[in-house]
Amino acid sequence: MDFSGQSGWLAGYIIGLVVVLVVVVLVVSILALAWRIGNQAGSILDGLTQAERNTAGLAGLNETIASALAIIDGLKRGRAKLGG
Repeated sequence: MDFSGQSGWLAGYIIGLVVVLVVVVLVVSILALAWRIGNQAGSILDGLTQAERNTAGLAGLNETIASALAIIDGLKRGRAKLGG
């Protein structure tokens, strides 16, 4: 067989095959990474839920501070009336 006239086609097929293989490797890598992220998402969500539960009490912190300041002001007035 004489492949001298077909060398351009052969080179094109080889280049095309290499490009397809590179794309397949990249897609498989992306899918593997997405799978790992998906597996970790559950534990991340659990951690965030726990953090939300642990910090829920901070929502009333401004009210607590305001109450403490009112008590401190009352104590200062009482001390001033007692001459201290």
